[in-house]
Amino acid sequence: MPHTLFISDLHLSATRPHTTQAFADFLRRRATGADALYILGDLFDFWIGDDDLEDPLNARVVDALAALTAAGVPVWFMHGNRDFLVGARFADATGVRILDDPTVIDVYGTRTLLMHGDTLCIEDTRYNALRATVRDPGVQQAFLARTLDARRAEVQRMRAISEQEKQTKSNEIMDVTPSEVLRTLRRHGYPRLIHGHTHRPMRHAHPVDGRVCERWVLADWADAPVGGVATHRGFAAMGAAG
Repeated sequence: MPHTLFISDLHLSATRPHTTQAFADFLRRRATGADALYILGDLFDFWIGDDDLEDPLNARVVDALAALTAAGVPVWFMHGNRDFLVGARFADATGVRILDDPTVIDVYGTRTLLMHGDTLCIEDTRYNALRATVRDPGVQQAFLARTLDARRAEVQRMRAISEQEKQTKSNEIMDVTPSEVLRTLRRHGYPRLIHGHTHRPMRHAHPVDGRVCERWVLADWADAPVGGVATHRGFAAMGAAG
């Protein structure tokens, strides 16, 4: 049966080899039969620049994605809050195509809005201030001008601060803002919405102006099984029948 796959929040890292193995198995087994694969952000736990492609983990992921695209499966990548520096060199090496956030696509006749999901969390004002800073082209240029080791050290420092701040944030602040979800659905013409970021997998039904819009939240892959394909909680598969 024709189907399209959606994943996000794998947070691939050298410290999580079981997740990297699960992703490689997923690409080799499950994804080879798909019409397309969409990666909706945070494929990597961090990405310090396309000049780090030779890092062992990065090289393994690049090779696995390149094998899938060479086999004829289109792969689309959307930036997350951890890997927004993924660029043209990564795309050229893997064969993936970079997707704007947000993007509306047609999935077997259903208009579907794809997002990473962080921009739906508007009550997290500290995060949004940081996001505005790190997405600034000048800030990114200055960061990429530093050595790889210096960039890694800076990322680790920022991650430590982020983890500390999470301890003081409520669950509501770190989740999507309901009013922003409704506003987004209206703005894009009442589509189905698929996103990640919050690590709270669920299918929601939102009444909006007399319509009901689906919202699919993708799971993170922190609990992917060792040596096997990720469980059904790790991806969404949309088939031709809807």
